[in-house]
Amino acid sequence: MINNVVLVGRLTKDPDLRYTANGTGVATFTLAVNRNFTNQSGNREADFINCVIWRKSAETLANYARKGTLLGVTGRIQTRNYENQQGQRVYVTEVVAENFQLLESRSANEQRQQNPGSNDNFQGDSNNSNNNYNQSSQSAKNTMPDFDRDSDPFSGSSIDISDDDLPF
Repeated sequence: MINNVVLVGRLTKDPDLRYTANGTGVATFTLAVNRNFTNQSGNREADFINCVIWRKSAETLANYARKGTLLGVTGRIQTRNYENQQGQRVYVTEVVAENFQLLESRSANEQRQQNPGSNDNFQGDSNNSNNNYNQSSQSAKNTMPDFDRDSDPFSGSSIDISDDDLPF
């Protein structure tokens, strides 16, 4: 059986870090994940996916991620149920995150937080993020190769390959 989930989205609020009775850290969070298509009015809708992460990863997530942080999550879907205070059976489906990755720099996240109008649908302004990347890549030109779409990856020195070097 296969139960794998890969999500990329933004946190809808700060992660909620708690500890179990035996001291195990557990953080719950909701990820807003844009759909790949637009609705009839041309707007992109999002799914709000409940996630949980355990142990040291939960503490790390709570320390470094804030509302609006772009996050990549890998994990699995889990269903559970419990009886609430009114005696009703409640069913929960959530993603148990096994791993996460912060997908934007802290400075880009802080800049987006300071300009909240530019991020109405959790997608962000692609031109704005492109400019941020280009500015940061200019400052690190000596240490980081240029991965711009318009750059020619084969420019520069030529490669001398003889027919004997080819495997076919």
